[in-house]
Amino acid sequence: MTLSARVPFVVPSFRLPRWVAGFLESRIGGRRLRSQEMRMELAIALARENGRRGSGGPFGAAVFERDTGRLVAVGVNVVVASGLSLAHAEMLALSFAQRARGHFDLGDPASPVHELVSSSEPCAMCFGAIPWSGVRRLVCGARARDAQAIGFDEGPKPARWVAALERRGIAVVRDVHRPEARAALRDYAGPLY
Repeated sequence: MTLSARVPFVVPSFRLPRWVAGFLESRIGGRRLRSQEMRMELAIALARENGRRGSGGPFGAAVFERDTGRLVAVGVNVVVASGLSLAHAEMLALSFAQRARGHFDLGDPASPVHELVSSSEPCAMCFGAIPWSGVRRLVCGARARDAQAIGFDEGPKPARWVAALERRGIAVVRDVHRPEARAALRDYAGPLY
């Protein structure tokens, strides 16, 4: 057997679960979400629904045009369904946003300023992707320790990760609707949390 027959040269493309499109239509339609609280409510609702439906872990994320509230893309955790460890909600939301914009850099000066809203603080992998994505703002719900409390491995992240992002010109807002974000994690974990 040749090497090319044993080694895959194509990674399957990512797909969000089928329920996401209808969920977004019923939840927001075409309206813009003007406040960070409204945007976080969407990310948490995605996380909760993803866990409830069994399509992935209890994590949701969305990329918005920061100033207009226009939704650009969403992501939910599909690690198990895709068989790929990098299929985190933030990674997918950023990837789909870049695809929608037709450019790998969401910080392109010709584009609107983008923000990533995530139901939970980023793990080590997602933290590493954020500066390269071009977003200029990160809004988080649950803390990393909340995800760790129900068994998720968030990986090694710098102790001063917020300051590291801010030095790169990325504003960080934490604890937006944290009780609701924690509840989504708790509901997924059941009575163990």
